[in-house]
Amino acid sequence: MDKKTSNNNINIKNKRAEHEYFLMETLTAGIVLTGTEIKSIRNGKASLAESYCTYKGDELFVVGMHIAEYDKGTYNNHDPKRDRKLLLTERELRKLKTKVQEKGLTIIPVLLFINEKGLAKLNIALARGKHYYDKRESLKSKDSKRDVEKQIKGY
Repeated sequence: MDKKTSNNNINIKNKRAEHEYFLMETLTAGIVLTGTEIKSIRNGKASLAESYCTYKGDELFVVGMHIAEYDKGTYNNHDPKRDRKLLLTERELRKLKTKVQEKGLTIIPVLLFINEKGLAKLNIALARGKHYYDKRESLKSKDSKRDVEKQIKGY
């Protein structure tokens, strides 16, 4: 199997992100991983549900991201829920930190993927939490879009 075809199909999404938050700005960050973690991601055994990003000092970490233990791993296997450091430029880190402190925004992971070079990348978004009525409005618009598509296709 070709390396490019096997890497391009790994897209692990945070399905709750668009429902729970208004996504304002997105960035792509690298992640510091161990060997067994990247192997588990390539097998598609990761979850972004209930994960978020936080600062520890001047560094940004993703907290709560679950990467299952590698099934062929030995005693060197990783902790599935450990905090993982994100790799961004200093300028991007400063910009995000000021926005999070000032405006009451948060940073959430949206998409975990493997790029064409075989490296794991994480799309993160600057987000503001939705209220209950905002969630209802987004569900209504989603349902109406689905109904229109059904009518167009003739179902």
